[in-house]
Amino acid sequence: MKYNFLGNSGLRVSELGFGAGTFGGKGQIFSAWGQAGQTEASQMIASCMDAGINFFDTADVYSDGESERMLGKALLQQRQNVIISTKVGIRTGEQINHVGYSRNYLIYAVEQSLKRLNTDYIDVLQLHQSDSFTAPEQLMKSLDHLIQSGKVRYIGASNFSGWQLMKAQSVAERYGYEKFIAHQVYYSLIGRDYEWELMQLNHDQNIGGIVWSPLGWGRLTGRFDRNHSLPENSRLHETAQFAPPVNEEYLYQVIDVLQQISQETGHSIPQIALNWLLQRPTVSTVLIGARNQQQLAENLQSSQLVLSPDQIQRLNDVSAVYPPYPCYPYWNGQFSERFRSVVDSQYTL
Repeated sequence: MKYNFLGNSGLRVSELGFGAGTFGGKGQIFSAWGQAGQTEASQMIASCMDAGINFFDTADVYSDGESERMLGKALLQQRQNVIISTKVGIRTGEQINHVGYSRNYLIYAVEQSLKRLNTDYIDVLQLHQSDSFTAPEQLMKSLDHLIQSGKVRYIGASNFSGWQLMKAQSVAERYGYEKFIAHQVYYSLIGRDYEWELMQLNHDQNIGGIVWSPLGWGRLTGRFDRNHSLPENSRLHETAQFAPPVNEEYLYQVIDVLQQISQETGHSIPQIALNWLLQRPTVSTVLIGARNQQQLAENLQSSQLVLSPDQIQRLNDVSAVYPPYPCYPYWNGQFSERFRSVVDSQYTL
């Protein structure tokens, strides 16, 4: 297993991380993701650690907190050897203030996550989504307080826009608060919007990218293509309305090339799609999830694959989106004499 630095934190994380969203099976989205019980969850965690994974991600809303409980139990004996990341901020209850990042709720949410995870500290606390109603000065001060208290070691964001993330960083710098060292983002062969702004920002601010849904919300599993319909047991039937949108023909063009490379290499489509992400700039870790041990074993093998320069270029070409959306100012900016994209430059994490 290869290890990358998580931004400028000094933490080294496995290039493949494990996302525990498949644990618990409660609710429309999460029951479709997976329904692993504690025994199977513990077995998968053990397999991850045997493979060298040290980064484990969850959230307080996953299966109403059950994912955190199960992950904490599975990692209890290895707590000092792993990095636990969890996310807060999405509504967790009917109480009017149980959402967002008011100081009142943020501290409460962290304390509840600590109880469920059965740990004294959270290695990386991530804000699950933005909150337009909490002043960034208050938010960053509250996060800094959580770090100073020892309840949180590092902070990150998830699904922020570029200006939201940069505003938070500037507030932290102005007042001497701790800055974000990670940003959890959607990035895949069929979802490359991350490259146009957020990748450039992460590079500039030394923020590590944590990739969620690297298989495009289950669209790059290899279980369907332009000639074979979606299987009846696919989670897309239940969750497509929550998935990042993708043009159907564009999806099939990418799958066509993945199938060609699969025949050339003998590796599966998911393994190739995951491996492509491992080569991308600013990516610290790619989160893999699994419903069972078989899926996990297949995904773990993606780090062993070596794609040729020609194969990588074919994947780059077929998945490229031009002009990018939203196209302005990125479409216009690419014609600048002094424009340089992180994607096209030599980059070492």
